[in-house]
Amino acid sequence: MAHKERREMVNHPKHYMGNVTYEVWKCLNAWGLEQDALLWSTVKYIARCGKKEPDELLQDLEKAKWYLDRRIKLLKHPERAPK
Repeated sequence: MAHKERREMVNHPKHYMGNVTYEVWKCLNAWGLEQDALLWSTVKYIARCGKKEPDELLQDLEKAKWYLDRRIKLLKHPERAPK
């Protein structure tokens, strides 16, 4: 694999881009989610589900649910948040 191709796989992997011009991380930054790791990960897994490994769609959605469930628990029980 040529150097440019390797660099593109790191900076702008095609399997995450699909046929859209918006990269997930740019959208997440624009939405201000960089301050909330749990919501960031939830949206990232939903937006990218099945793109890298089509056979892992369910696993990606379960990962998103895992992060979302933890965010919901923290909203319900803020005293459990790490300090």
